[in-house]
Parts: sequence; C-alpha cells; structure tokens
Amino acid sequence: MDPYENYEPPLRPEPEEPRRPTPPEAPQAPPAAPRPLPAAPITSRDLAGRTTLEATRASRPVRGTGRGCLPVRALLLIIVALAAYLLTPLPNNLLIMGIDRTPDGTDIGRSDTLILVSARPLSGRIEMLSIPRDLWLPIPGYGENRINAAHAFGEGAGAGGGPRLALETLRSNFGVNVNHYLRIRLAGFPAVVDALGGVTITLDAPAAGYPAGSHHLNGTQALAFVRDRSGDDFFRMAHGQLFIVSVGKKMLNPLEWLRIPSALIALDQAVDTNLPVWLWPRFAFVFLRAIVFDGLHAVTLPREAVIPWVTSGGAQVLLPNWNLILPIIKEMFAVF
Repeated sequence: MDPYENYEPPLRPEPEEPRRPTPPEAPQAPPAAPRPLPAAPITSRDLAGRTTLEATRASRPVRGTGRGCLPVRALLLIIVALAAYLLTPLPNNLLIMGIDRTPDGTDIGRSDTLILVSARPLSGRIEMLSIPRDLWLPIPGYGENRINAAHAFGEGAGAGGGPRLALETLRSNFGVNVNHYLRIRLAGFPAVVDALGGVTITLDAPAAGYPAGSHHLNGTQALAFVRDRSGDDFFRMAHGQLFIVSVGKKMLNPLEWLRIPSALIALDQAVDTNLPVWLWPRFAFVFLRAIVFDGLHAVTLPREAVIPWVTSGGAQVLLPNWNLILPIIKEMFAVF
C-alpha cells in the first residue's frame, strides 16, 4: 500500500493584512460658556461702600505681628514717664535769696530777702515762707547774728560759700531739708522786669506809696516796691510775696510768652542757682498749677513768733519764739 496515497499537503495560512493605525479622535470643543448677564450699573453709594471697606481692611493691623500697637504703646509709655516725672510726690525745697549792695565784682552781701519754698508736685501746692532778715540766731562757725549775715560771712570766706552757709543755717535752726538755692542779685532785677514788659500788682490797701488798686510797675519801680522800708520788715516780706505771685499770673497769659526769651537772657545776668536743670520743669509746672488753682500758700512769720530785742552793741533784732515758729515749719514743710 502506498503511504502517500491519501496524503494532503497542509494549507498555508493566508497572510494577514497589516492593521492600519486608528486615527486619534479629534478633541471635542468645550461647551460654550453661558453668556454673562448684563452688569447692573454702579451707583455712587456702591463706590462709597467699596472705599470704606477697603480703608477699613487697610487700617486693620495684621494679626500676630503686633506692629499696629507699637505707636500706641510708645505713646502710653511717654505719658506714664511724663506723669511720673511731674507728679512724683516728693517735696522739693528751695531757698530764694535776694542779695543787696555787693561790692563790685563780688557777691559779698547780706540776703535781705529770704523765702523758703516747698513745691508739692502731686497736690500742686507751693508753700512759701518769708523769714525776717533781722531774726537773731546761731550761724554755724560764726556765733549768733542776724540770719541775713550768713550769706555775707560765707561769701566773704570764699566765692560760692554764701549760699552754702545760708542753707546750713536754715537746716540747723529750722530743721528743714533744703539743699537748693536761687540767688537774685537785686542790681540786675530791674532789667528782668523790663524784659517782661513790667508787672502789674494789685493792692488791697495802700502800700509803698501806692493807693489801693492795680498798678503797672517798670523795673525800677518794682525794685523800689520790694525794697520799700516805710513799714517794718513784715510789710517788706509781704511785698516780695505779692510781686512773685504777680509775675506768675502774668506768665499765664499766652500773649506774654513771647517775652520769655529776652527775660531769660536778663535773668541769666541777675540770677544763679544750684538747682539741677532737670528739676526746673517740675518747679515751673507746680508753680503754674498753684497759681491757676489757688494752691499757693504764702506765709510770713507772725509778729507773735518773734520778740524785739536790742543787742549789747545797740542793734535792734528779733529773737525767735520757737514755740510758735516750729509748729508753722512742721505744718508747711512736713518737718517731724
């Protein structure tokens, strides 16, 4: 039997046609956006509202930075520091001396005006005590003499020693803690008053040759008024206090402030002091408050507080009656 009798060759697979790449689908267009509605017209009220809102947002401080609070805090610190400086309740005592008739080129002279001043910053009060120049009491290192001689003795021992000895005499006899002085050379006093444009005084009764009423004094007239000796020393002390109060009232008028620079120039020639510059505003502030709010308490030692006496050399002086003087000092200057 033939083995290939029923043989059939295998069928060849028909070649496959190459596949064509499928073209990418074309991107579809996004759906058309809806047409915006016509905007409503903007009115002036809308503009005002937007402006206010933007201004509010701009002025609002950024949270967490704290920068918006810095100016306020700095201002508060300045106010607190200024209040503490002006109102700290510590009394400041000052001795005002008027020096009369000194030899040329020196300050060797008696302190014919002696006013002890205490400034009370918290209460806004000024305590002012005039001391009689003829008060007879011990002067440290010089024995008993008139109190006005202390300046002359000290200045005669050395320039600048007059105020120191006067202060020491006040401390040792009155027990007042006073370390600062204001010394006025009365020879330069008229120039200061003239630079201020004169000073108006008001008298309740005739005094120093003037009738009761208001009188405008120039420098020469003012010096004659505070030095007037037609009465006793108590009238003279009252004149000095009246003049100081009149100057303070004049300085309350803003129209007079333009005269202050020229007055300060004249004052520099007539006044010297050991009061530190940083204390000047405190004294000025308390003094003006006392003038405005009637806080100035001006006192002269009463006649009953002294005893007229004639020394062995024939000098007429005043002996202190300490039983009456010390209570006054204690009340005015908080001496214990």
